[in-house]
Amino acid sequence: MSTPETITKFLRLNGSSGSKELCAHLGISRQAFNVHVNRLIDEGKVVRTGATRNTRYSLSGDLPRPKPYRGEFFTGGLDENQVYQRMALSLNLSHALNSNAAAVFQYVFTEMLNNAIDHSDSRKVNVSTILEAGSIKSEIKDYGIGVFSSLAQKLGFPDEHDALLQLVKGKATTMPEAHSGEGIFFSSKAASTLILRSHRIQVEWSQKFGDVFVSNRHYVKGTHVQIEVRRDSRTRLEDLFSEFAPQEFDYQFSRSQVHVKLLGTRYISRSEARRLLLNLEKFRLVELDFKTVESVGQGFADEVFRVYANAHPDVIIRTVNVSPAVGAMIRHAKPVST
Repeated sequence: MSTPETITKFLRLNGSSGSKELCAHLGISRQAFNVHVNRLIDEGKVVRTGATRNTRYSLSGDLPRPKPYRGEFFTGGLDENQVYQRMALSLNLSHALNSNAAAVFQYVFTEMLNNAIDHSDSRKVNVSTILEAGSIKSEIKDYGIGVFSSLAQKLGFPDEHDALLQLVKGKATTMPEAHSGEGIFFSSKAASTLILRSHRIQVEWSQKFGDVFVSNRHYVKGTHVQIEVRRDSRTRLEDLFSEFAPQEFDYQFSRSQVHVKLLGTRYISRSEARRLLLNLEKFRLVELDFKTVESVGQGFADEVFRVYANAHPDVIIRTVNVSPAVGAMIRHAKPVST
């Protein structure tokens, strides 16, 4: 009998059990047990409840299907933290999530709800959250101007796709006096999955795949946000902030990561380079991710790695996931050190 089968048989005979007694029965280490039980949770066969020392495991059929939390709120005077606390109490999140997952979920949920309150121009917002076996999922819907349309109109970007490109860099905000523009950037790094959908554009950040995906969808009014955080998340907010707002930059948000593929897979012109580089002077370290980018032209590479680099010597540009063809053009464009 395999280890997963032994776990499910033990739970079937003994009911809800802790990891200590399961490890003792199996004769394996805590680390090995976690590998097997997490796979069973992902498959929907086992449910984890509680946190830290109070964690218990049960067969999924032994527990009633959790009821989602749902709420509709007027945005005028709405406090996102009060909504979160009400929801956390209803779902008993203090016992359902480990400390990392609880901190991440609270941060991302309140940031996204605050965006709807302050930026959407929507009279109402709908919230729905459910605890599943391996994760907590939440959806926030507003019916206002739309996140990409709002940025394009108020900050003068040519269209919603350009607004999306600026949004994922960080520091793009229509209310600089009240917001830093960092919320979506850090939320996209913290959540297991974060999806923004507005009008015909959907952008999805996935920790599982370590990537961002953009797609065209049928039209929806306003902005729909989907959040997923794994209940066993190991992401620590303090580590995330240290990575992108490190001590060497006086703890300021000074590092950005740009997925070049958001503009396409082939880049030729200097105008494309200028679109990519817009507002990057706000950062001190920029990582350009060329994953899936097939080729770049001489004009594009020269604009990024010579013209812009010379005009902004305080901005450090690094590249990752560069194909041989793209790498050759980048090396050709960079000035030779003497």
